[in-house]
Amino acid sequence: MTDALSSPSTAVVPELDRDPIATIESSRRWWALGALCLATLMVMIDNTIVNVALPTISRDLSASNSGLQWVVDAYTLAFAGLLITGGHLGDRFGRRRALLVGIAGFAVVSVVAAESTSLWMLIASRVGLGVFAALVFPATLALLTGVFADARERAAAFGVWAATTGVAVAIGPVLGGWLLEHYSWASVFWVNLPFAALVSVAVVTLVPAGATARESGAFDVIGLALSVAGMGLLIYSVIEGPNHGWTDARTLGGIVAALVLVAVFVRRESRSAHPILDVRVFRNRQFSAASTMIALAFFGLFGFIFLVTQYFQAVKGYGTLSAGLHTLPFAVVLAVVSPVAMVLVRRLGVAVVSATGAVMMAGGFALVESAGITSSYWGLIVWSMSLMAAGLGLISGPCTHVVMNALPPAQSGAGAAVNDTTREFGGALGVAVLGSALSSVYGAAVADAPTLAALPEPARAAAETSVMAGVEVARSVPAQFSEPVLAAVRDAFVDGLHQSVWVAVVTVLVAAPVCGWFLRDRPAPSVSATSPA
Repeated sequence: MTDALSSPSTAVVPELDRDPIATIESSRRWWALGALCLATLMVMIDNTIVNVALPTISRDLSASNSGLQWVVDAYTLAFAGLLITGGHLGDRFGRRRALLVGIAGFAVVSVVAAESTSLWMLIASRVGLGVFAALVFPATLALLTGVFADARERAAAFGVWAATTGVAVAIGPVLGGWLLEHYSWASVFWVNLPFAALVSVAVVTLVPAGATARESGAFDVIGLALSVAGMGLLIYSVIEGPNHGWTDARTLGGIVAALVLVAVFVRRESRSAHPILDVRVFRNRQFSAASTMIALAFFGLFGFIFLVTQYFQAVKGYGTLSAGLHTLPFAVVLAVVSPVAMVLVRRLGVAVVSATGAVMMAGGFALVESAGITSSYWGLIVWSMSLMAAGLGLISGPCTHVVMNALPPAQSGAGAAVNDTTREFGGALGVAVLGSALSSVYGAAVADAPTLAALPEPARAAAETSVMAGVEVARSVPAQFSEPVLAAVRDAFVDGLHQSVWVAVVTVLVAAPVCGWFLRDRPAPSVSATSPA
């Protein structure tokens, strides 16, 4: 696939079946890309913007740690579990229509979230936001695929879109931190209204509608139900894994049941005359390898954001806005590298570029092993973030291009949903696995710390739950004990950080050669002049 971005003969899917909207003039195509990236930014920011508001939500709504976790995870669960459904609905009833319905619903539910007077009302609102985000996200990539007919332009557009997804996750804490500095926690939801209005106007004005009905045949309700149940249960089991324990019957049983549901879904779709998703595409080793690489890249991204925001606030003592601002170099490097990655693919191939990106991400995580309480931000942390961001940029765009070229245009919504699901699932797995490793080491270190042994049992138990809770305990004890307790909590967190980072290093390093091998170029088959492309 060395020249897959410029030569139709080596692309995964032929250039014969083009979407009608691909004929729009060149200048409008790039404006349309901007509108679609704005829509992507809106729904992806909600993955992380709420994190910085958790302390005030906890105080105002009397939320426990478990409740706060579900404020975050409810969005991911609904979002990831319904992406295949959202992509199929767009393919069937019109992608721009699905996009606009999703944007409108996202705005309406944001009002409910902002006005929530109880924890469960807020969690239910987050589920609703995830439902409508699942309509928006795959539609953006599917529309982009139809808008750009030229292989080189499409590759560049994929690079910009992929950069947007990563940048959105990184700038969520920045926007959330700024809002929390000036307004209440409800502002992280109120901000969605002007955002949604801007995106709606941009989409209606700049993005052509294209075909309104992409699929015929019976509506596969059972297939949709199987996809929702299988992916939803899998994501739920991963999210709850750290709470129940990875060897707990509920975790293992949930994962096994989810895999059974996915297997039934695959069997049904492989025999269907009008499948939601042509599952036979997974036989394509490049498609499967690219999907895996995307999942592992976002495993690292979400895991890193989860770890570094706690490190900045609990260990370095930054405020919410300052912590967000200190993650901005990640977003800047990612935005710069992503378009460059698409140029490199034309010269080196997807396998070399994405495998190099995986090694760079592993190197960035490995640098964190040197991070401590007194580590310099500019001397160490920023270089770690830059390596991770550059690595993500080398993986995301090229692998997205492979995934989207593996399905015909009529199923580009379903293909986008697979691409998006791998992102969300990888991110949920990254937070769950790295968070679980961090929590186990941190909790044990706090329990064994002599400084905390003299504290009352309730205070010590609270400190063991999380590093932010430990910081609050240090602030609440008498002044002569505050600094020693804070130092013990920070040391325990750094120990947990180092151990959890090794998980990321090993995972990404193993993926580099394996996925790189499966992404390697295939010899082009010889075809006669009269053969179909």
